[in-house]
Amino acid sequence: MSFIPDFKSPTNQPHQALWFVYQNQSLVVKFNGDAFSIPHSPDLRQANLRPIREQYLGILDDQPCYAAELPPDFPVPDGWSAKGLRELFGLLEDEFIWVAGRANQLVDWNQSHQFCGKCGNPTEDKNDERAKICHQCGLINYPRLSPAIIVAVRKGNQLLLAHNKRFRTGYYSVLAGFVEPGETLEDCVKREVFEEVNIKVKDIRYFGSQPWPFPNSLMVAFTAEYAGGQIKVNKDEIVDAGWFSADNLPPIPPKITIARWLIDWFRDKS
Repeated sequence: MSFIPDFKSPTNQPHQALWFVYQNQSLVVKFNGDAFSIPHSPDLRQANLRPIREQYLGILDDQPCYAAELPPDFPVPDGWSAKGLRELFGLLEDEFIWVAGRANQLVDWNQSHQFCGKCGNPTEDKNDERAKICHQCGLINYPRLSPAIIVAVRKGNQLLLAHNKRFRTGYYSVLAGFVEPGETLEDCVKREVFEEVNIKVKDIRYFGSQPWPFPNSLMVAFTAEYAGGQIKVNKDEIVDAGWFSADNLPPIPPKITIARWLIDWFRDKS
């Protein structure tokens, strides 16, 4: 499947558009047994789902796509379910997950930018780009992105993995953290690794990136080599950390995540 993003909705709303509908940060999907699916326009009409706000996303394999928001107290009908996007990893095709993630980012941005942060007046959608404009003071707001690094640190034939307090399950992952104002990505890698586990790194190399829509991060991935120090975890963030060989890994993140791509890269190199 291929996705072409756009912000200008077709003049006449298509009959068979895909709808990525959110309620309280959960994606509203149809289900039949163990099968989940993204609803089409007729499904919304049949279930009497009436979004309070909507945005055009673009085209997924010739199907127009919309992001939409339901009122927080709207009852989800029988045959439908509101699921956290992480819960749908492996239950929806990956391309649907990433379009749903884009929708989540835009719904969150639209929700939080109904009023101008400078003068407090209502904002409106700009006609020529995806942005909100305040016609009172002229302030323009674009969808927010929060850059974060994620890094695979190697020490010989071992990989540094940690269990973060935020993890909902018992898996271990590579280290990650948000970039601070005025900080380079490479400096962020060094700072985050040292702050979280007291390890110094060197030979930092770019690996790849992945949008992470929870709700608006952009993960920028690196590899790095151990340069010194003994593991001492920051108890405010990390429960446990250690060096692991490729044949003795703890539970790790799902395949859809860039964290897993980094871990698989390490296994392939070992």
